[in-house]
Amino acid sequence: MGERTEHPPGTFSWADLSSTDTDGAKAFYTGLFGWDTEDNPIPDGGVYTMLLKGGKPVAALSATMSEGQPSVWNSYVTVESADDGAAAVAEQGGTVVMEAFDVMDVGRMAVVQDPTGAFLSVWEPRTSIGAERVNEPGAMTLNQLNTSDPERAQEFYAGAFGWRFESVSDDPPYWGIYNGDRLNGGMMPLPDDGGAPSHWLVYFGSDDVDADAGRIAELGGQVMVEPMDVPGGRILVAMDPQGAVVGLFSGRFDD
Repeated sequence: MGERTEHPPGTFSWADLSSTDTDGAKAFYTGLFGWDTEDNPIPDGGVYTMLLKGGKPVAALSATMSEGQPSVWNSYVTVESADDGAAAVAEQGGTVVMEAFDVMDVGRMAVVQDPTGAFLSVWEPRTSIGAERVNEPGAMTLNQLNTSDPERAQEFYAGAFGWRFESVSDDPPYWGIYNGDRLNGGMMPLPDDGGAPSHWLVYFGSDDVDADAGRIAELGGQVMVEPMDVPGGRILVAMDPQGAVVGLFSGRFDD
């Protein structure tokens, strides 16, 4: 269920964690999801750790790049060309934070920021498509934009990636994000208290979010949004011991 050999352009295909404590993050996430790990040296002297389920990559983690940078999960969108993807972001009013660059022979990527402030990356696959298992327990299942300006975000992403937005709920407001005919993500407005900037939240599948809520605390994390019903299942939102925020979903998984 959910195995992939390719991701169509415009699809969320990968997530990786930049962490202030990679050993602590490994302990937390392997304890939570049962992932295996594979450390890969990278040219700058660091290590990029693949997170595996059944021998297939589902996500990765590495150390933060600079002092003071917070731990955060990063979302990647597959594109035909990272250079063209970055150019489209700029044309639609976004910001190219890191120009397109080669990641060895694995792929080519750029880091961008939408006009409402949310960061994400575009990924041009070469030897790696990104996640080889999705939409199942222990694998990426949803990428959700929490934004200060849903209307501007819709305009931007429709222009940059061709995404289509459909209202799911008016109270609270929530939109499904479609890449072609396929559900690709979700979007909701940030609270008016201004406590957080616009951001993409990565959700991983769970067999039982209620059971995982207790395990998160045991592993040193914190449940920020208690398990709650949503269309198709139940979710929770948690913070890992290093401060990165992550979502869990249990319920009906799309193939």
